[in-house]
Amino acid sequence: MQRFIVRRVGLSVVTLFGVLILVFFLTHFLPGNPALVKAGQYADPAAIAAMEHQMGLDRPLPVQFRDYLLGLVHLDMGTSYNTGQGVVDDLRSRLPATVELALWSTIIAVLVGVSCGVWAGLRPHSVGDSIISGLAVFGTSIPLFWLGLVVLFLFYAELKIAPGPDGRLSPFVPPPPTLTGLYSVDSLLTGNFDTFVDAVGHLFMPVLTLAIVEVAPILRIARSATIGVMRTDYVRTARALGLSEWQIIRQDLLRNVGVQLLTVVGIVLGYLLAGSVLVERIFNWPGIGLYAWNAMLSNDLASIQGFILLTAFIYVVLNLTIDVLYAVVDPRIRYA
Repeated sequence: MQRFIVRRVGLSVVTLFGVLILVFFLTHFLPGNPALVKAGQYADPAAIAAMEHQMGLDRPLPVQFRDYLLGLVHLDMGTSYNTGQGVVDDLRSRLPATVELALWSTIIAVLVGVSCGVWAGLRPHSVGDSIISGLAVFGTSIPLFWLGLVVLFLFYAELKIAPGPDGRLSPFVPPPPTLTGLYSVDSLLTGNFDTFVDAVGHLFMPVLTLAIVEVAPILRIARSATIGVMRTDYVRTARALGLSEWQIIRQDLLRNVGVQLLTVVGIVLGYLLAGSVLVERIFNWPGIGLYAWNAMLSNDLASIQGFILLTAFIYVVLNLTIDVLYAVVDPRIRYA
């Protein structure tokens, strides 16, 4: 097990370094001139050249890459042109908002997806199974941006039961003391229930949008895994020995379904933590997705690079964690 973890950590480091090289050189070949963006569209060639020199863009790419690596060693990803602050500080301040969004949507999607998927898998080809399978197909094929606009129109514009897309809290509601960085959790832990209600209200629409899309693959995997497990010989043997359906579900079904669900949950959670750019843009959610959106619009190279590197790091860590959890969920799995 230890050799497996060491090998995977080594492969993860190599993967991250490859992503670093690819991202750095690709972003430098993107169309547009960051110096022109920072100097202004009416700047003369001399001002643009001076800005390029100030930003170090007139140096050879290998020299720029070397300086960028040296900065990463000291957790320095450069300065954002949009905010005027360090990219690391920007990402650190915005990551909790994205984590809060991804965490609650994943919890809801897992609870609903596993419950409905197992229920449908225990009753294959029934009317309920057909309905649930149809909803899963609908959730898989629906465009995320369209769903977000529909949710915004329905619950904010028409029903008026959700607050407007103005961030994590209403303008005059103070944020809770920082414990975890998650407003819904911190306000509850500190007993600030007014802030908790307001934070949950602002979470409602973006979390609902992501959960609807996220629940579809979880439901489909849970259903197919349930059907496969219930047709195995050891389940037939358990029934012949007189075990109840609940005992079979608890002891055999959920463990085997859990192994297959780990992969899809990890992939979806990694996607959400990496920043659901469209959802954060629609609901004006101040996470790393909205930060990346603004960076792309202004050709902010340092911010774009920082966002992609953080995304790659999240995926690598999640994949490593899932591989280790396989052996915890199912002790029959062993690594050479």
